[in-house]
Amino acid sequence: MNLNDLEVGYDIPALPGMTEDQVQTPCLVLDLDALERNIRKMGEAAQAMGVRHRVHGKMHKSVDVALLQMRLGGACGVCCQKVSEAEAFVRGGVMDVLVSNQVTDPAKIDRLARLCLRGARVIVCVDDLQNVADLAAAAQRHGVVLECLVEMDVGAGRCGVRGSLAVVELAQAIAAAKGLRFSGVQAYQGAMQHLTLFADRKAAIELAVDQVRQAVAALREVRLDCEIVAGAGTGSWPLEAGSGVYNELQCGSYAFMDADYGRVLDQDGRRLDQVWKNALFVLTSVMSHVRADWAVCDAGLKAVAVDSGLPVVFGVAGVEYLKCSDEHGEISDPAGALQINDKLRLVPGHCDPTCNLHDWYVGIRGGRVEAIWPISARGKGY
Repeated sequence: MNLNDLEVGYDIPALPGMTEDQVQTPCLVLDLDALERNIRKMGEAAQAMGVRHRVHGKMHKSVDVALLQMRLGGACGVCCQKVSEAEAFVRGGVMDVLVSNQVTDPAKIDRLARLCLRGARVIVCVDDLQNVADLAAAAQRHGVVLECLVEMDVGAGRCGVRGSLAVVELAQAIAAAKGLRFSGVQAYQGAMQHLTLFADRKAAIELAVDQVRQAVAALREVRLDCEIVAGAGTGSWPLEAGSGVYNELQCGSYAFMDADYGRVLDQDGRRLDQVWKNALFVLTSVMSHVRADWAVCDAGLKAVAVDSGLPVVFGVAGVEYLKCSDEHGEISDPAGALQINDKLRLVPGHCDPTCNLHDWYVGIRGGRVEAIWPISARGKGY
């Protein structure tokens, strides 16, 4: 793609070389220094603890960011939640992909198997015996091997089987099926990632680790080894990494950091947005200031997700984002500090769905646009 062939404002929010003030709003901007620092820090931590890091692509939905995480952070590959996301990453050159979810629709299973024909390593989660047969049939039809992880419910109460017996039964079915390979277990405790206190998260993860340890031991008894024991998110990864059981992390939000995760405390009582720098922002412009103490910006519900709370104005004291509608954000400005066309950086409450609202990342370093990256898997929910 030649960016110079695109029209700023119509096709794209900015071009390399522009200043931040010239960027069209609302749009997503990435602080490249902060992003690269976060990626390197996580990569070094995972390596020091002797575990792999498979970055979660559902967060940023970007081939460019995933490749950066592999290059700077040593990530072994990417995990995602949908077949269409996996397709986007493989097309972009990410050739080790885990769909950390169940794929049960026959057409989607067929698409998953066909990804292997591109030379990609493709892994998928399973929690149902019939799904094993369907995956095997597609793999044999295309002459490929699909790798499978047995998903365990270790406290999230969503997908996954419970107990070692159920894990072993599924794993044996996978191992016996032509076209499939049993590669391990998926055990992500997502329900506790945003618990504020570290002690609460630690207690929940200890319960999960105990279940996984028992399952891995039961699998070993029937001569099934786990190449992958996967899970862990931004709120808990040091616990899984230090457990001696997990060997693959699946952190996502650490790279960008959002306001909801930012309020979570680590083992030393530090907020996570002190541990990981805010790298993702919704850039917005003040468009109205009729009331002396109240400003309106151009970033509302169509620019920033609010499922985990309202965005936070970054780096400007005394102003607060308090209300939003489709196209507008309303900001308390008691001192009248803001002016029409002032640009503000907003830290979204939840980065994942916010990223899915936009087409582009504008990468900024030293106040100037350095990179423009498409959000490759934006809207890929099928």
